Amino acid sequence: MLDLQRLRALHAVSVHGTVGAAAAALGYTPSAVSQQIAKLERETRTVLLERRGRGVRLTEQAEQLASTAQELLAIVERAETELEERRGMPAGRLTVAAFASAARGLMPAVLADLAVRHPALDTRLTEIDPHLSVDLVARGAVDLAVAHDWDISPLPAPPGVEQAVIGDDLCDLLVPAGHSFAGRASVRREDLAGQRWICQPPGRVCHDWLVRTLRAAGSEPDIVHQAEENPTLIALVAAGLGVALIPRLGRGPLPEGVVEVPLDPLPVRRLYALWRSGAARRPAIAETVRTLQSHWPKVTERP
Repeated sequence: MLDLQRLRALHAVSVHGTVGAAAAALGYTPSAVSQQIAKLERETRTVLLERRGRGVRLTEQAEQLASTAQELLAIVERAETELEERRGMPAGRLTVAAFASAARGLMPAVLADLAVRHPALDTRLTEIDPHLSVDLVARGAVDLAVAHDWDISPLPAPPGVEQAVIGDDLCDLLVPAGHSFAGRASVRREDLAGQRWICQPPGRVCHDWLVRTLRAAGSEPDIVHQAEENPTLIALVAAGLGVALIPRLGRGPLPEGVVEVPLDPLPVRRLYALWRSGAARRPAIAETVRTLQSHWPKVTERP
């Protein structure tokens, strides 16, 4: 008899690519996940993971077993959904993936609220890039994701995944205090040519938006510094090293030496909650989505 938790560990490694990432998603230690896989190998008398450099690769047999595990986990999810629906109250474990600024600026209050009002609901948060979160929902690796898109780059929802709007997050141009834009009421996108830009690396939604927007306005962005986290980007602006486009969600108070200047029109990224259609009836999903919407920070609303 195959153990469901061990199959869940194998499925997580298949989805996330590494033992460490699978452990973070499951709320385990990497050692615990490795032990689960090792026990599954003994039970099945099959080699499931092969070492490849510092990482691992699933064998062909493991890929087949992980596919079966996904089907079994979907059946378990349906059973849990039916039981929770009959009770009519949010309960059980709910795994949530959110991108960095939502994990910092929105999720703490949401998770605390849910914990107080629904003690039978065990909500677990994982911070992850929005590009990856939709696929994780579709594959059953997480129950719900908080993701975003931009006004020129819509977020696709694949078949079997439903979504609801949480709210619109406005973005502002941040410049050093001595910059020529610092005293202006607003700046048009056409005026941004020739600026030295600080932004996230290629492949990130914010980076792609900046490049596409400036090219559409007739200029190529001069990106001089790149960093993953918004606080680092803001610190580079404060040092007078360039300008940056930073969303308001999770940004916090600006340090001395940084001035916020609205763009005309204001760039918008829209936040969504996404979940699998098969779990739509689950009270935990519905209640978490309502709580996300009710806690949408006022600072991000349109003036």
